[in-house]
Amino acid sequence: MTEMTFPTSQLYIDGAFRDAEGRATYGNIAPATGRKVGEAADGTAQAMDDAIAAARRAFDTTDWSTNVGKRLDHLDRFRHALLDLADDYRARISAETGATIGVTRGPGLNLPINFMEWTLDLARRYEWQRDIGVATAMGHPTRRLVIKEAAGVVGAITPWNMPVQINLAKVTAALAAGCTVVLKPAPETPWSAILLAEAAHRAGLPAGVLNVVTGADKAGLGEQLVADPRVDIISFTGSTATGRRIMAAAAPTLKRVFLELGGKSANIVLDDAPFPDALYSSLAVCYHAGQGCSLPTRILLPRSRYDEAVATIAAMYDQMPYGDPASEEQILGPVASRAQYDRVLGYIDLGKQEGARIVAGGGTAEIEGGYYIRPTVFADVRNDMRIAQEEIFGPVLVAIPYDDDDDAVRIANESIYGLGGAVQSADPERALNVARRIRTGTVNINAANVFAPDSPFGGYKQSGIGREMGVEGFEEYLQTKTIGVDA
Repeated sequence: MTEMTFPTSQLYIDGAFRDAEGRATYGNIAPATGRKVGEAADGTAQAMDDAIAAARRAFDTTDWSTNVGKRLDHLDRFRHALLDLADDYRARISAETGATIGVTRGPGLNLPINFMEWTLDLARRYEWQRDIGVATAMGHPTRRLVIKEAAGVVGAITPWNMPVQINLAKVTAALAAGCTVVLKPAPETPWSAILLAEAAHRAGLPAGVLNVVTGADKAGLGEQLVADPRVDIISFTGSTATGRRIMAAAAPTLKRVFLELGGKSANIVLDDAPFPDALYSSLAVCYHAGQGCSLPTRILLPRSRYDEAVATIAAMYDQMPYGDPASEEQILGPVASRAQYDRVLGYIDLGKQEGARIVAGGGTAEIEGGYYIRPTVFADVRNDMRIAQEEIFGPVLVAIPYDDDDDAVRIANESIYGLGGAVQSADPERALNVARRIRTGTVNINAANVFAPDSPFGGYKQSGIGREMGVEGFEEYLQTKTIGVDA
């Protein structure tokens, strides 16, 4: 019997913690060791039904959706409870996600809690009603009021790669907008969601406002949430393939869907970029083992400097430290699961078969039991290769040569995805001109990083629909009503 490192988590439904039916649980596996570190409640269809009913009841029969001041007072307490709980949960979050402790100090835990303050302040100063004046288009003088209202019950379905950040981006905006929420986390990361439940309970959020249903089933609970007519919005982050299925499943009830999906972002290094400084940007693919949807996993290099750049990047990758989950400095951890480990290694084999050349990494790391993969760089890559077109979601970079700026933009845009991107150049104006031509939702120039609570995040093309964070992300959870009154 594997010794339990962390306590068994429960479901959180209608303001109370409870066991799953039959007290069923499933094992939570630590990617750094491949061993079980605890158990989580294995929710059933009945638990999900109860959670949806609780969220519907809280929205329809309480003043949560209409009393802005009351809910923001509750959410302030919720944020402070998360701050109080962060250190208690840090090791738990690190264990289940594979993120190093250093990563949890940033986007893995601390940063998203800090980001909440901006969203709550936005809700306080938001223009919930505006008067657009008098019109006489139909012959009768009519004053028009435009009202912004909470959209209803939100089903939030979240992935395993950066779960606290994604859970909070959805939940904070939805709750601040006046919606109620059923949060269905990935099976691999239940505790990153139960953290929110414990904070909500401590903060005294009204029953049913936030519900958390964990479970080992990778599809069933989410499919139930999407199909249920009592749910008004689905907010999903995950793969493009799953996003397509969610759109289809949501169609019969015509519910609104927000989809933040896959990416195959290009980092364009222009020929005037200073070496080696500009090439440090290639290390982004090592962050959290490359498990970020907008990470620039294609690096586009000027043909005239291609060999020089590839050699420099390979040396950087060969020196990348990893293997210490407790590290405050290391950014490269294991991939999240055995299935993901096998998937990434499969893509590395595929790259070899396609004729690409491995210049760094290319296989497993010698860490017994852990799902570690050495950071890998492929050279001699064509943009039509599968390793250049498909999302690998691991520490794998492909290096593609280009001829001039137009060629680089063409290659960057030849993708079904359009989530992120980057441009490196000594000339800021030239870089900005290139950035404007890349068809993606975000682009970073040189060392800049758009990631912040007021920055809308999302994609073009098959990288998604809608935006998370920023004013645009907040408004995903609102409906618009226009009222005419006698002038």
